Amino acid sequence: MTTEQLIHTCYRIGDVERSVSFYEALGFEDRRRMDLPDGATNVFMGLPGDGDRLELTKNPGVESYDLGTGYNHIAVTVEDLDAKLAALEAQGIGPEKPPYHVGEGGPRICFVRDPDGYRIELIERPSVGASS
Repeated sequence: MTTEQLIHTCYRIGDVERSVSFYEALGFEDRRRMDLPDGATNVFMGLPGDGDRLELTKNPGVESYDLGTGYNHIAVTVEDLDAKLAALEAQGIGPEKPPYHVGEGGPRICFVRDPDGYRIELIERPSVGASS
């Protein structure tokens, strides 16, 4: 039995409220905030029924970051990709390109970007018993 767990991912962000609004549109909940001695603020977010898996860190005096070429994305499952994209579009959040299937018989996916440019992959996974 292993005791190791991946407990969260941290992003550095330029504006707390802008980023929190984006992730709330994806279904995340703003769970708690912590002010650090150096003036930074951490916001812990999670999806309903799961832990605080996303830590957003706002460092004082920094409005944007160079994302580099090594980072690619995080992935979040959604029950109905079309409904999620419509809800996001109503908030001014559009996809990078239209949804598509990954391979023959693979899931339908789409990518969006958060306010700081981080990519989020939305993977359609209908609930058991849902019609497709």
